[in-house]
Amino acid sequence: MFHFSQPLPLPLLALIAAAGLYAGIQNALAGGGSFITFPALLLAGLNPLAANMSSTIALFPSQITSALAGRKLVGGVGPVPFRHLFVVSLIGGVLGALLLLSTPVSIFTRLVPWLVLFATSVFAWGSFRRKPVVDPDAPPRHLPTPLLLLIQGAIAVYGGYFGGGIGFLMLAALTIAGQQVRMATATKNALAMTMNASAVAIFAMSPQINWAAVLALGAGGIAGGVVGGWLMHRLPERQLRAFVVVVGTALTIWLFIR
Repeated sequence: MFHFSQPLPLPLLALIAAAGLYAGIQNALAGGGSFITFPALLLAGLNPLAANMSSTIALFPSQITSALAGRKLVGGVGPVPFRHLFVVSLIGGVLGALLLLSTPVSIFTRLVPWLVLFATSVFAWGSFRRKPVVDPDAPPRHLPTPLLLLIQGAIAVYGGYFGGGIGFLMLAALTIAGQQVRMATATKNALAMTMNASAVAIFAMSPQINWAAVLALGAGGIAGGVVGGWLMHRLPERQLRAFVVVVGTALTIWLFIR
């Protein structure tokens, strides 16, 4: 199963690990680590399909720790129990991953600039939009159950296929559906782990995965998560989010030109 073709020189692996380190810090502080790891793997010579799958696998351990850290706050939305959201996310992640594996590299390469543009737009919207003032005495709002499950299923398919910006998409959907922000944050972390777990299980069987790059990214990401936890109250989050938007915009332009 482990495939170490496309050997990478040690200096390049060190740079990939450094990208993983920054991505781990970024995820701990603000989210959007894949905006760093994906272009790093492209610059390392991986094709977009292999880079996307390798990045998803490498960042998965940090998603597990994030989900476990907030497990006590995880919950359902109104009449929709968490287990229904869990099942929909699991199925959607499988469908998205299978769809990605059935997409030829040439077609996915043409899609990537649009996917990155969409993900960057979602990230920028989620980072800098003016948050609505919520009246704590107002009755909770709930989306109709079929609509909420449909939205979560669509996000899960997108998450298994590409995944950029899924955190903000789920956070927006869950809060609009009626969850408080703290619970919505914990719930979306658990659901992101769920949809990516199914995708990772499928991607791991692909011969396109460069496991040397995955291990370097993963090691850097784990270290970055530890550092990010320490820096959480010491760095301005807004500037970190702005940096991610700049990276995403530059990557989008570069991919369209490329």
